[in-house]
Amino acid sequence: MARRRKRKSRRRQEGRRILEHVPQFSIESGEDKPVTAARKFIQAEGILPPALLLVKRNEHTTDRYFWAEKGLFGAQYVEENHFLFPSLKMLDSSSVHEVLAGVGA
Repeated sequence: MARRRKRKSRRRQEGRRILEHVPQFSIESGEDKPVTAARKFIQAEGILPPALLLVKRNEHTTDRYFWAEKGLFGAQYVEENHFLFPSLKMLDSSSVHEVLAGVGA
């Protein structure tokens, strides 16, 4: 029986491309829940938004969070709704392409 291909959302792909240009931090959750570990790390390191946090829950699972001015969000939500975040507006793909083109010149 043939498997159907999963349809990829253009809006989510666009959001993923924008998030590639945000600083990333990888941490281990340890004894805390992943979101608690992310909040403690942000507090301890004084990380300024926007930032992407990759929290390793165990050897197989990594949770992704986006630190914005408005708070901490799941990265998948931010990928789908990147236009709601002012800090990502400046990283919109059209401006990213312009900046990258300027760098190569």
